[in-house]
Amino acid sequence: MKSMEAARLTEGAELKRFMDGLLQRSTAEQTEVMVTEWDSALTRFANNGIHQNVAERNAQVRVRVVKDGRTGVASVNQMDERAANDVLRRAIEIAALQPKAEVVPMPGPAPSREADAWSSATADATPEERAEFVATICNRAEKAGLKAFGAFSTSAGQLAIGNSLGVFHQHRGTQATVNSVVMGDAGSGYADRGAIDVAQLNKDELAEEVIEKAKRNQNAQPIEPGVYEVVLEEYAVAEMLEFMSYIGFSALAAQEERSFMRHGERITGDAVSIWDDGLDPSGLPAPFDFEGVPKQRVDLIKNGVASGLVYDMQTATREGRASTGHGLPAPNTDGPFAVNLFMQPGATPKAELASEIKRGIWVTRFWYVRIVQPKASIITGMTREGTFLIEDGRITRPVKDLRFTQSMLEALEGTLAISRGTKLQIGEFIGASRVPALRLKAFTFTS
Repeated sequence: MKSMEAARLTEGAELKRFMDGLLQRSTAEQTEVMVTEWDSALTRFANNGIHQNVAERNAQVRVRVVKDGRTGVASVNQMDERAANDVLRRAIEIAALQPKAEVVPMPGPAPSREADAWSSATADATPEERAEFVATICNRAEKAGLKAFGAFSTSAGQLAIGNSLGVFHQHRGTQATVNSVVMGDAGSGYADRGAIDVAQLNKDELAEEVIEKAKRNQNAQPIEPGVYEVVLEEYAVAEMLEFMSYIGFSALAAQEERSFMRHGERITGDAVSIWDDGLDPSGLPAPFDFEGVPKQRVDLIKNGVASGLVYDMQTATREGRASTGHGLPAPNTDGPFAVNLFMQPGATPKAELASEIKRGIWVTRFWYVRIVQPKASIITGMTREGTFLIEDGRITRPVKDLRFTQSMLEALEGTLAISRGTKLQIGEFIGASRVPALRLKAFTFTS
């Protein structure tokens, strides 16, 4: 039986006819049409009960044209012929008003591999199914004398892109994410899960983790700031990788001399390997980028050595090379972005990462992270919802959240152990990472 959610997305043949019609009617030298459709639903809960259920269906048609060395972009959230003709006309008019400038080139046709990112169970998920999942968390929190808050979302969508040079790609995907904060009178815990297939989310496992974390994190006491050996859970590691991607892994950052990447040099500990792979099914796969270029795996840091950068059409053209398939909708000032990150796991069970630490800190996740010095990879932020003192290899008590200011490369230089398991962390806005937990020799807490 065909998924009801899938039926609400425009079928491939119809979508291609729609896009081809726009391309044929364009009077510009080059034209690009990008269509995004999404169908999402969200169940929010607070104080151990559901308080909101919302759903959204939308579509966007984005047209980029190049004419006489000028670029124009316009978009509309309707897919009928009249609206499409209007958005094409507006893009051409906008181009005519622009000064001549560097034009982001459009790619020619190239085959992309299929990436299976679809789950009918996720596309068809009902409010009742989300409510049943949420009820497990809320009921167990209530029995423990705690209060649960959070959100559970399921979505289905597709991206299609075509241009006047013969490119046409289409990809469909689903994702399910749930996060929860459980609070007591004097502390809280956090946990989340994400997957393509909603059936892979284990409500009992999530409830147990977040409630146990909240119970342990009551009546936290302050601890003196300083440099500590740390264990970073996957939540913190994923956020660190996201910031590394934002400030360092982009070819644009390197071209503007603001990246911490020094090609061919050792910049972290030998055990650290980080790469981007849009085709790995254990992540959140997508076979092409927002410029219609097939994705390539890029080894960013290999055994501690800076090995590669991600490129889009603009940055690749500047260096006379090919795009790696990491473009955002062009033109933009952000440059390419690694959105399918992976970190090599190790051999240590997560529960044993603290076993050899005489005195250190266990960090659940980071919060309010900001960039201090991008070229030095220095960030600052706070720990949150589960910060614990480690003494003689055991977690002994909760400590009040701490502010840190730390070079990410220096922290990873002191990588002592890596968990053998990994966790998929789906980003709030774009992309995902699959990461292990880390034991690091030194992490600087300033207050």
